[in-house]
Formats: sequence, C-alpha cells, structure tokens
Amino acid sequence: MPLPLPPSSARSRRLRLFSAASGLLLAAVVLVLAVAGVATPAQAAAYEAHQKVPVLVNTVGPFHNPAESYRYYSLPYCSPKDSSRSAQDNLGEVLAGDRRSPSLYDIRFGVDIQWTALCQFTLSQDDIRRFTNAIKQHYLFELFVDELPVKGFVGELEEETLQFEKHTHTETHVYLSTHWDFSISYNGNHVIAVNLTTDPQQRVELEYGKDITVEFSYSARWTPVTTRYADRLVVHSRSSIGEQQLEIHWLSIINSFVLVLLLTAFLGLVLVRALHKDFARYMDMETSPDPEHGEDGEHEADSDESGWKLVAGDVFRQPKQVMLFASAVGNGAQILALVLSLLCLALVGTFYPGNRGALYSACVLFYALTACIAGYVSTGLYLQLGGSRWATQAVLTTGLFALPLFVTFSVANSVAWAYGSSSALPAQTIVLIMLLWALVSFPLTIFGSMRARAAHQGGNANAKGAGALGAGVMDAPCKTNRVEREIPSTVWYRSPALHLLVAGFLPFSAIYMELHYIFASVWGHRPYTLYGILALAFLMLLLVTGMISVALCYFNLCAEDYRWWWRSLLSGAATGGYMYAYAMYYYHYRSEMSGALQATFFFGYMACVSYAFALMLGFVAFVCARKFVYHIYQSIKID
Repeated sequence: MPLPLPPSSARSRRLRLFSAASGLLLAAVVLVLAVAGVATPAQAAAYEAHQKVPVLVNTVGPFHNPAESYRYYSLPYCSPKDSSRSAQDNLGEVLAGDRRSPSLYDIRFGVDIQWTALCQFTLSQDDIRRFTNAIKQHYLFELFVDELPVKGFVGELEEETLQFEKHTHTETHVYLSTHWDFSISYNGNHVIAVNLTTDPQQRVELEYGKDITVEFSYSARWTPVTTRYADRLVVHSRSSIGEQQLEIHWLSIINSFVLVLLLTAFLGLVLVRALHKDFARYMDMETSPDPEHGEDGEHEADSDESGWKLVAGDVFRQPKQVMLFASAVGNGAQILALVLSLLCLALVGTFYPGNRGALYSACVLFYALTACIAGYVSTGLYLQLGGSRWATQAVLTTGLFALPLFVTFSVANSVAWAYGSSSALPAQTIVLIMLLWALVSFPLTIFGSMRARAAHQGGNANAKGAGALGAGVMDAPCKTNRVEREIPSTVWYRSPALHLLVAGFLPFSAIYMELHYIFASVWGHRPYTLYGILALAFLMLLLVTGMISVALCYFNLCAEDYRWWWRSLLSGAATGGYMYAYAMYYYHYRSEMSGALQATFFFGYMACVSYAFALMLGFVAFVCARKFVYHIYQSIKID
C-alpha cells in the first residue's frame, strides 16, 4: 500500500497539474489562432506609379440565391493558363465560400486604359447554353481589386413586344456583357474605391444555331480623391446603404429601445409592488399568534393557504431530465460568451466588408475557446442538482449543439457537392474543423467539467447561493419535502403553452426590425456594418428576455406551480422558435430564393441559428429566474 503524499508534495503535484493544464490551454489558443486566422484589416497596400494592382476573380451565382455560388471559371470566361490555381484563402474565407483565382486583367496604378482586349474566342453551342442559363437566372460575378469586392452581372435580358394583327408576341433577347469599365479612386499611393460598370454598346446577343465569336475587353479610369485610406471602408459601405436609410434605421432602433426600457421599468415596478405586498403579508403571519391558541391565529393560517410561500418545500426540487437541463444551460452560457465576443470585435472594426471570412474565423476561434465555459457551467449545475454521472454529462454537453450542427452541415455540404457549388467545403477543410473540435473544443469542455467537479468537492463557501452558477455547492434557502406537492389546476390563461407564446413574442417583437436587416444582409448581397445598432438590439433582447422570465416565474409560483426550472429555460428558448417561423416567412414572402441547394442551406442553417439563440436566451432566462427565486425565498422565514 503506497504511503500518502505529504502536504507539500500534494501541493507541488497540484501545481504541476495546473501548469500542464495552463500550457495545454495556451497551446490550444495558439493552434486555433494559427489555423482559424482571425483577420484584422490588412496592411495598407502602397503602390508605385505603373505598378500592377492585383485583380482576383472569385465566384458567380444567381442573384437571388447567395448560397448557390460557383467558381468564376465555371463559365467560359477568359482564363490564364494557371486558372486552376486558387489564391491562398484562410479558413474563414473558405467557409464564406470564397474561391479566389488569378485573372488576365492588367491594371496599373494611376494608368488610364481606354480599351484593351482581354481575349477573343468562339463560343460553342454548349458555351452559349451555359451563358444563356446564367443570364436568365441573373448570375452575379465577383472580383477583388486590392481586396475590395466589386460585383457585376454576367449579362442582361431585354423583352421586345411585337404587335400583330390580332395578338401580341413578346420576345426575350439575351445579351452577354463583354466589356467592363473599372472606375478607381485613389489617394496618394493607395486605392480608395472601385466601381465596375458595363458598356451597353459592347455586348453580344446570344442565339442558338451557330457559334459566336466574342471579344472580351476592359478599360480603367483613375480619379484622385481626398478620402483617407483608413476611411475607404466607410465609403464602400455608403455605396450600399444610403444616408437617409441609415438615419431611419437609427431612429427606429432608438424608438424601440426607449419603448422597451419604459415597458421593462413598468413591469419591474409592478413586480416590486406585488412582492412588497407579499412580504408584508407573510411577515404579518409570522408575527401573528400560534394557530393552536386562538381564532385569530386560525384566521391567519387560513389566509396563508395561497401564494408562492406554500411551494417553498418543492421549489428547489431537482428538475426532471437534470442531465439534459444542465447541458442546455451550459451550452447557452457558451453561446452567450461567443456572441458577446463577436459583438466586441465588430464594434472595434474587425469585420470589415473586404474580409467576410473574418467573421467565420472568429466564430470557429471563440466557439473552440469558450467550450470550457460550457463544461464548467453545465457540470457545476448538474452536481449542484444532485447528479453523479458528471463524465457522461460532460460528453452530452459537447454534442448537444455540435452534433445537430454537424448533421446539418453534412446534409448541406452533400447537396452543394452534388451541385458542384463552391459553397461545398473541401475535404481538407472538413478534416481541419473536425480536428479543431476533437483536439481543442472537446478537451476544453472536459477541462471545464473537471474544474467544476473540483469546486463542488471542495464545497467553496464563497460559491454558494444564487450567484454560484457552475461552482461550489447549492445552498438552497428552503428544505425540500420528501413528497411532492400536488399542483392545483389553473385557468386557461395560465397554461404553459400560452406562457411560452407570450414569452417568445415579446423579445422577438423587440428585435423584429433589426432581424429584417440582418436577413437581408446574410441572405443577400449587402454588407452589414451597423454594429452599434446591432449591439443595442441585442441588449434589448437580453433585457426583455430576463424580465419576461422573472414575471412568468412569479405568476407560476403564485399559482402554486413550482416547476420553474424547465419553464424558465423554455420561456427564453421560445424566442428561437419565433425566429425560425420568421425565417420561413422571409423565405416565402420577402425573398426570391428558390432551388434545393438554397433551400437546404437556408432552412438548415437557420434552424441551427435559431437553436443557438434558443439555448442562449434560455440560459439568460434561467439565470434571471434563478436569482429571482433565491431572492424571494431568502427574504422570508420558512419553517
């Protein structure tokens, strides 16, 4: 039998374990930073006169189906000999669907180009068919000039109405654009803005039956401006969002924010007054004579047979499916930390329009690093509620959100592969993401669970009470009865289904306006840059969710229904259901999206986003309800 270690040896062993865990965490951070490549605005590219400005081609795809994108050279455009070679895209750009490739455009800094031929070749019938189908579906192509995205249509349709003796006939003419004019603004030796236009005089009508010889060309005009290079992204954003629209947007969100504050203050005042009345009534009962020694005491005892004090012996009873409940709370805490991190990066200007991959890189990075939060919160809560299989619960936590996301991604990526779309991730990227989850996210979740278990075993007195979510032991202010109290029947307007409808509708109504702009950006072609407005909308969402959760929890307890654990979580999660319902409405009535590929991406990933918001808001609602329940039962004397 080995001898026990002396206290100094045990302390040094714990220090070594802590150092090893810290080193592992630091290595994980470095690995994710190196692989994900969270991009910050690139260094200003300074050009000398006549120096070549890089022009990269990216993708083409239907205007109304942003998820359905293909490589630029999937259409028979002029391509260099090494067109199969792609530019070095980081992980975020690959996730965003970017597939940049070199081009034949030879644009020199400060040099005007009147007209230059790009290439000339003969379109076969198959080439004509591909171009015709692309133009009829309003295909949009994208280029990058000095990292600034510019877009243009492949061609255009024109309808001609022919009048005959007794009827009219409409003919559709398909024109392929063959000339592009680059209008480039510069300041000193920096490119500030790029605009791309077509020449209606230089286009070719596509007709079946014979091969067509086309000549693609381009021109460039350089215009000096006084705009600083640091402000060029503001100029780029203004081109897509008008000043008047921006002002209306700010006014609407400020109006909503003021209304939410007033309604929240009013609801809080009503709750405070009701609680003061309850406290006064229960305090009077505590100071009244013993019910066994007089009629007054019996009268007071009868009046005590109502209200939330009666369920004090059941309100801290372990909820059903405690392992699933704790895992949902832990994942909600992780997603809240993830969203707050992304908002902070957005407010400091990290996600600029020229680098859409930065957002995806940041999502991968912070989801991997915040996994320890999910493990710590979920396992700590699970142990507080009397759970014992903490290892199983930690594994459930790692897959509660990641597994549905992986299934959705597998289906969507398979459909994209079948379509030959550039939205399909390469095999090496899929393997890389799986390794990030297996080597970073999963170990950090287990590490957080182990830390929560150690805190629980230590019984840290400073971690007790309502503020001890995920740490220490739960110090409930009331003892739990051995036998569950029977829950009385309630009227229809206190039914759980109606409460969930109300709990989800009010937070959703606070963010409805901003949600429309976000959908138009994510599932459209406008870059989203109004992160200040987004932060206000998110603050409103959290505020309303927390207040509604507390109010509904109070109403349920007053009705002697002590099942507040799952009720509070689901009251916050109900907003996610409203978001998905709005997504279906947006797809059918506010957009022109169509096709199996676009529908798979839209409904699949919107289901994941709505699920993530359900977990996050469920966590917020539960934390607020938990603090409220602890507060009211700590404020009265329970026999």
